[in-house]
Amino acid sequence: MIEGIAMGIIDFILLLLYVLAIGCSIYIIHSHKGYYQERFKSGVVSVFMLAMLFFLAAYTFKMLIVLTMRAAVVFGFTSPQLDEWLLYGWTAAQIGTTAGLASLAWLTWRKRYDLFLFLRRVDKKGDDQVGQEQISD
Repeated sequence: MIEGIAMGIIDFILLLLYVLAIGCSIYIIHSHKGYYQERFKSGVVSVFMLAMLFFLAAYTFKMLIVLTMRAAVVFGFTSPQLDEWLLYGWTAAQIGTTAGLASLAWLTWRKRYDLFLFLRRVDKKGDDQVGQEQISD
């Protein structure tokens, strides 16, 4: 009897923590939206920040999968088909989080926080060289 109550409390705590983790990661992604919009508009993006965005997106997806897994068990809507799709989703999310973490670890180990991805070529005056012509008087 006490074991059943303890498991119910643990299930509730886990569901709450999963929702909190998802909320935090969505908040972080949303808070950096302006940075990414500005950087993509300018044509130059930090590789470290891109790796962080990739990791957080994969982590958020992974947490949605684990939340669904746990909720299916707690609320009894599990099925073999759902379990199979959740396993595929978990595998994809794990690949994404591992790739993101490996990228961040490599950049950190190499101390390469200053790498940038140039989406457009910009000259020293700051003029965009893609799709614009120089007009002279």
